[in-house]
Amino acid sequence: MTITMQAKDLTDYVGKKTGVSRWFTITQEQIDIFADATHDHQFIHIDPVKAKQTPFGSTIAHGFLSLSLLSAVAYDAGVNITNTLMGLNYGFDKIRFLHPVNVNSKIRGHMVLAHVLEKRPGQFLLTWDVSIEIESVDKPALTAQWLTMTIINP
Repeated sequence: MTITMQAKDLTDYVGKKTGVSRWFTITQEQIDIFADATHDHQFIHIDPVKAKQTPFGSTIAHGFLSLSLLSAVAYDAGVNITNTLMGLNYGFDKIRFLHPVNVNSKIRGHMVLAHVLEKRPGQFLLTWDVSIEIESVDKPALTAQWLTMTIINP
């Protein structure tokens, strides 16, 4: 569930977990569509027969597929700032892909607001500590610092 707040209250949440997303099941169809969209057709992603012979035991999601799901995670676990005109991706720091996501795994995201900087009046650069958890796996699929820009209506 997303927290709704005014921009002036953002700093009250620095260092706090803003939420945990719902579970997302990673299907072979999603992996195949992502492979087509990114032109990354390595067999470990798209060939279940060959991938079964690897240490992974099945096809695995692209790391960037898991990373791209952070947008969906943010809708569930981020913050909703009142009077927002738009939110933009600003970049990433310290991305680490720590564990493969096997096909049909369930993943969910965790978000902690790490830093807030008002770059200009009404433009807030937010730094998030994010992780993607895999159901029944101790190690996260990925961790990263995600930078987003929120622009408030004038």
